[in-house]
Order: sequence, then C-alpha cells, then structure tokens
Amino acid sequence: MSSLVPRPGILDIAPYVGGDSAIPGLNRVIKLASNESALGASPRAIEAMREHAVSMFRYPDGGCRALRQALGDRFDLDPGRIVCGAGSDELLGLLARAYAGPGDETLYTRHGFLIYPIATRTVGATPVAVAERDLTCDVDALLAAVTPATRIVFLANPNNPTATYLPATEMRRLREGLPETVLLVIDAAYAEYIDAADYDCGFDLVDEYGTVVVTRTFSKIYGLGGARVGWAYCSEAVADVLNRLRMPFNVAAPSQAAATAALGDVEFVAKAQDHNRLWRSWTITELRDLGLCVRDSHCNFVLVQFPAEPGRDAVAADAYLKTRGVIARRVASYGLSDCLRITIGLETEMRTCVGALADFLRTDPAQIAASAR
Repeated sequence: MSSLVPRPGILDIAPYVGGDSAIPGLNRVIKLASNESALGASPRAIEAMREHAVSMFRYPDGGCRALRQALGDRFDLDPGRIVCGAGSDELLGLLARAYAGPGDETLYTRHGFLIYPIATRTVGATPVAVAERDLTCDVDALLAAVTPATRIVFLANPNNPTATYLPATEMRRLREGLPETVLLVIDAAYAEYIDAADYDCGFDLVDEYGTVVVTRTFSKIYGLGGARVGWAYCSEAVADVLNRLRMPFNVAAPSQAAATAALGDVEFVAKAQDHNRLWRSWTITELRDLGLCVRDSHCNFVLVQFPAEPGRDAVAADAYLKTRGVIARRVASYGLSDCLRITIGLETEMRTCVGALADFLRTDPAQIAASAR
C-alpha cells in the first residue's frame, strides 16, 4: 500500500465524467452527448493543422501572438488583455488558483458547469451552489449568498446544461451588486449560438470593471474540441496573473493555427449557426409534439424532461436510445435526474433521435424491459 497521501480535500473532488462516445457492440453510433459542432471544423482549420503538422518538432509560440491578434481584430479587443489556454477549462482552473484558496468560497448556480466546483476544490476552497429560478440564474439569490469569504462567482451565460441565459441588464446588476473584492467570471462558451437581442457576452463589463473576466472557447461553434483552445478577455492585471500561472507552451502550434484559421472563416461559422438554429427549432417542436417537456434553448443542445414514471423516465429513455445507436447525455450529476441533454447534430442524426424517442414513448415499457434482457 502506498504511503502517499494527497493534500486534504483532493479525494473529495468528484471526477468529471464526459459524455459517452461508444456503445458496446456497435461500430457506428450517433453521438449527441458532448455539444460538439454538428458541422465539425472549418476546412480552413483542418488544412491549417495539416500544414503545421510537419513542424511539430518545434515548440509553439508561448504567447499565442498571432491568435491573440486575430481575436483582437475579430472582436475589437486589446490583444494584450487576451490570454489563451488549452480550452477554457484550463483558464477557469487558473482563475481559481489565482484568486481562491483554503478558507475562501466560490459561488455558482445550482445547475452550473461542473468544472466550477472541481476547480474550486482543487485549490482547497469551498464551492457554494446557489438556487436558481426556473432553471435560470437568480441574481438576487447569488447576491444574497455572498459572504466575506466569497472570492469568485462563476457564471455560464448561456448556461450548460439548462440552455438558459441572463440578459445584459441582469449581468450588469449582478456585477454592480457584488463587492469589488469578488471576481465575476462569465463563461460564454455558447455565446455564438444565442440570438436574443438582450444578450451580451460581457466584454463591455470587462472594460468597465477590473473584476470581470469573460472566457470563450473554440470547442463549440468552431468545432475544435479536440484541439483544446480557449481564451479569456480580462484586465491587464488579471492577464498578467494568468500568464504567470499558465504553462509556458500551453497551446500546441497546430491548435493555434487551426483556431486562427477557424476564426477567419466567418462564412463557415455562419453556416454552423444557421444549421443549429434550424434543427434546434425543429427538434424542440418535434419533441414537444411527442408530449415531452422541452425548454427553449439558446445553445446547441436541448434539455428534455421525462416523466417520473418507471419505464418512461430519463434512465429508460437513455437506455432505449442506446439500443438504437444514439448517445444522449444524462445530467443527473447536475441535479437534473429527470432530464436528458441532446446535442443538435446533423439532419439525419436528429431525425433518427426523434424517431427513436417517438418509438420509445409508444412502446409498452414492459416490452422495452423484456427486449433489454
């Protein structure tokens, strides 16, 4: 038996479990579990990565200068206040390391991204889940939960897995109500999918307050989940701190090239947005017509609630979908045990998924159970 003992609290961390990618016994599956882009990566991004493959023996630009300049040009931001990471997950972890520690607290919404409590516990701080209102962040509840120990508020906007969002006025009210000693981290991973006129990802708040950070990712609309590229827009002071903490070469050169190329392919991004808008609407309508409870979505997935009836619940639906080669995402770990999260995929994938759920709902539960044995 090993005598090594990790730092107190490490073993209290529940490991993050991503969406399944395989079904035993099936060679081909429809994966709708991880909110990946239905159209994949831009051809320009793929070509850029191929071109850089021949120079993989070279270390990458540790400062991601070309990518930060491209981001600055695209979003009219100061490149000096942009920090890149191996996915926005890395940056969220760095922010926790920088601004929280033993005896401190971080706040996040009850159904917020599970990385927030993981990043918090990793640095010995205490994560505090705050109740939501109708599966949406409750600003008043967040402000009421602030204590002298609060150091960070993590907020996904739009939120995964609820697909809800806060309008810009509420985000501003939140920042104005927080103490100046509390950092507001806005995780805008799904910003490219939202069409609401009253939404803003938060760049203006970063410019007005030194205590706001916005994180973004190339894993969603840009289709580069496997390349691991994310970025943060923040004050110069926060950027300096993050650059001191991050590893020297944290974003691979081919990934930097792919992200820069993907950012420039605005036509492909628009195509991906149009596809998501069309099939998100279609999926919501079709599932509601089946009698299922489906919330409006502002992301590239839908949250589907199933009845609390044996053989008709989310567990049974998930199992049935797998028999049809479809992988959805159970979200019981988010406190949503009666729901499945379903990514918007290609047309054929969505038609297969909806058709399978229609068969599930009209088949006798006893017959489904018997066929599963």
